[in-house]
Amino acid sequence: MDLHEAIRRRAMVRSFSSEPVDPAVVERLLLAALRSPTAGNTGGTAWVILEGPEQTTDYFDATTDEQWRNNSTRWEGLRRAPVVLLSYTNPGLYLARYGEPDKAGSGLDRGADAWPMPYWVGDAAFGVMAVLLGAADAGLGACFLGAFRGEDALAERLGVPEGWRLFGAVALGRPDAHDHRSPSLDRHRPATSERMHRGRWG
Repeated sequence: MDLHEAIRRRAMVRSFSSEPVDPAVVERLLLAALRSPTAGNTGGTAWVILEGPEQTTDYFDATTDEQWRNNSTRWEGLRRAPVVLLSYTNPGLYLARYGEPDKAGSGLDRGADAWPMPYWVGDAAFGVMAVLLGAADAGLGACFLGAFRGEDALAERLGVPEGWRLFGAVALGRPDAHDHRSPSLDRHRPATSERMHRGRWG
C-alpha cells in the first residue's frame, strides 16, 4: 500500500474478530517497528507479543478491573483481539548512552529530570506508529491502549526485567462489524491553518 494511503486508512479499531493473525505478519510488523528511529542508536525499546486468549488474558487481567469491564461498551470487542503487542522502553539505557563520551556534553546523563523531552518516550511512540501503519498496510485493525494501571502486576506475570517501562499496548486483529466509534471523533478538530505554521507561528 502507498504510504499516504496507509496514513489515510489508519484508524483505531476497538472491536475485533477472534480470527488468528498470521505470526509471520506480526513478526514483519515488529521488525519494521525495530527499524524506527532510536536516539543515539540506543535501541532502548522492546516488545512482548501476546497471541491467543491464554496470553492476551494476562494483559487484560492486569490492566483492567471488574468495574471497567462491566461498564465499558468496548470491552467485548477489545478482548477478542487475537494479538496484543506490548511496547516497552528503558529510560536507564538512554541515561547510560548519553553519558558516553560522544554524548556526554549534552548533560542528559544526570537523571531523567535533566531531559526536557524524554527520548525513550519518543522512540517508543515511533515504534508504535510503525506498527499502526503496518497494520493498515496488512489490512488489519489496530488500537493503541495507554498504560493506565497494572504495569507492575503485568511485568511480574510476564517476567519483564527491572528498568523496563510499559509505554502502551497495541491490540491487533481483523475488525468485526461492531466497531465502537470513539466519542472523541465528535470533538472539534482544529483547522490545518491552526496547526501548520510557515516561517513563524503567527
